[in-house]
Amino acid sequence: MPQTDNFYTLKGYSLLEHTKITSSMEDYLEMIYRLSQDSQPVRIKELAECLHVKPSSASKMTGNLKKQGLVRFEKYGTVSLSSDGNHLGEYLLFRHQVLTRFFSYVNQKSSDLEQVEKVEHFMNPETVYNIQKWLDKFA
Repeated sequence: MPQTDNFYTLKGYSLLEHTKITSSMEDYLEMIYRLSQDSQPVRIKELAECLHVKPSSASKMTGNLKKQGLVRFEKYGTVSLSSDGNHLGEYLLFRHQVLTRFFSYVNQKSSDLEQVEKVEHFMNPETVYNIQKWLDKFA
């Protein structure tokens, strides 16, 4: 009989990671990082529009990010990244860009946003950086 001790469900692997930030939180943080690149204040309404969610949902999630120490946010105010939030947001955007390049190359499309969005949350940093190295060498 084959060895199966190391297999888990997707939920099982997630529980093993003990992460405090969810995939949805990553999406919000990445978008806040993107929007903050032009040094303009990020408003909840703008964040909600970019993510195609209701402002109340964006406000609630921003509150969750605040509890994690990743953003500064006062209700009805603007959102800004903490130092940790900026660092993580920078990585999340990098990961997104690397996977966009990768899937565009593999699938011969100018953009494969849906594929990237579905996969990016399951990639560990080592794999992302190795894909980046591969792309720099071969693509």
